[in-house]
Amino acid sequence: MKQKIYQIDAFTDHVFGGNPAAVCILENWLDSNVMQKIAQENNLAETAFAVKNADGYELRWFTPEIEVDLCGHATLATAYVLFNNYNISANAIKFHSPRSGELIVERGADGLLTLDFPADDTVSIRGILEIDNAIGLTPIKTIKGKTDYLLIYNSQEEIEAITPNLHLLNQLDCRGVIVSAPGKEVDFVSRFFAPQCGIPEDPVTGSAHTTLTPYWAGVLDKTKMTAKQLSERGGDLICEFLGERVKISGKAMPYLKGEIEL
Repeated sequence: MKQKIYQIDAFTDHVFGGNPAAVCILENWLDSNVMQKIAQENNLAETAFAVKNADGYELRWFTPEIEVDLCGHATLATAYVLFNNYNISANAIKFHSPRSGELIVERGADGLLTLDFPADDTVSIRGILEIDNAIGLTPIKTIKGKTDYLLIYNSQEEIEAITPNLHLLNQLDCRGVIVSAPGKEVDFVSRFFAPQCGIPEDPVTGSAHTTLTPYWAGVLDKTKMTAKQLSERGGDLICEFLGERVKISGKAMPYLKGEIEL
């Protein structure tokens, strides 16, 4: 059996930037173990699998090690593949995630793709010594979301200088740790570490911005913001807070189209 596969760089306007994701549009669902093996073979942060349903597509995401509840950049990449390779004439695609519910991606005239995702449920907590030691820098605020911790710092320079202890991070009971601060040229900057999922540092993390956007909207007293993820590849996002949902916009670029043997 041959299966088409695409690799898309998400949240960037150039190849080799942003976050690469593999995308497979399936006729029918493969066994979960097979999809996990494909993701492991791809060795990218995420591989997305989608199957057409009555009013859109069902969508699942796998890292090289686990299936995850939500992935922004691979959803953006999947929408790019569908819009550009599967004759989608509408300007919006409705996805359904078995783990995260309804997700929508809209196509704008300016080349931007916009994710419409549920906002994270967060609560401010006291700092956790194990997390602070793993990151190597004590934050000014610690926030707990559904799957991640968000640590707030004073400056972009602090975010750029962080060199986490990945061994210690891997022992934490969470999906990953987001670090963030006000940006110099954008409203806020961030980085994301998730060795527990096989991703030491994610290049650009759309799902993390469901946590970041509500926080910074409250701090900055604005609903629409610019953001940058300060990984080696880097990524640019436009974020909008809508109360129970957030919109996260970015561009995508195709890198690879091929076939895999199953």
